[in-house]
Amino acid sequence: MTPESAMAARNTAPAHHVDLVRRACAYIDGQDGEPVTLAELAGHLEVSPWHLQRLFKKATGVSPRDYADARRAARFRAGLKRGESIAGATYEAGYGSSSRVYEGARRQLGMTPASYAKGGKGAEIVYDVVAAPLGRLLVAATAQGVCFVCLGERDEPLVRALQAEFPAARSVVRDSGSIGPALELLVAYLAGETPHLDLPLDVRATAFQRRVWQELIAIPYGETRSYAEIAKRLGLPRGQRAVARACATNPVPLIVPCHRVLRQDGALGGYRWGVRRKEALIATEAGRANK
Repeated sequence: MTPESAMAARNTAPAHHVDLVRRACAYIDGQDGEPVTLAELAGHLEVSPWHLQRLFKKATGVSPRDYADARRAARFRAGLKRGESIAGATYEAGYGSSSRVYEGARRQLGMTPASYAKGGKGAEIVYDVVAAPLGRLLVAATAQGVCFVCLGERDEPLVRALQAEFPAARSVVRDSGSIGPALELLVAYLAGETPHLDLPLDVRATAFQRRVWQELIAIPYGETRSYAEIAKRLGLPRGQRAVARACATNPVPLIVPCHRVLRQDGALGGYRWGVRRKEALIATEAGRANK
């Protein structure tokens, strides 16, 4: 996340508000990853913390703390990709200790830092593919949780999609026993037999993606929202496209129910696994919710 990308979805704020947020971003970036409190940031800009928090979130969609966390994580990832050791990248990014980067690893990266470094390097992934009400269903997981879900007509393209997502994983092994419980729950969900998917996840996400996905999870079973409604809830009334991109990059559909988001006019819009499946998912949920 850069200052420009943070504000890309928001272009209607008054110029002096935009300038204030840019100055806030510049101050955070100038600390080389060191933590900055909201009070310290507000004091530097000579505004109240409440006012700054409100304007910053309205302009960028995230809080100053989320922005700082995302920038620190980006510095850390860049260090790993340059070939630095985890310890070196940790201190260069401003985490202060290895324990702090691992505390934030699940929240910022999903996988551990070593795993994220190069396409899931070191990850041990198990998966299986089974028949489901909407076609073939592939579910994959690490020891921490489900990391990939996809639907299709044939097994081979689904397995290739998983391998493309984690090209440097230590292993990607088909293991029906290990992944069986998660698969059973998802098949039951697709069949309309259970409305709740309480599964642990191991997914990578930016601060903005996390916020969008949290909004999707909060949509009640059997209901839908529009991209515009989600954007408005995030404080980004012109951010429909950004919300749509976050939905399209969701690696664990069904668990994070991106199919519950429609266009403003009520049309289905796109869906990674086909509009027919999206329509069927919505109909199944609506039918069960109305019983």
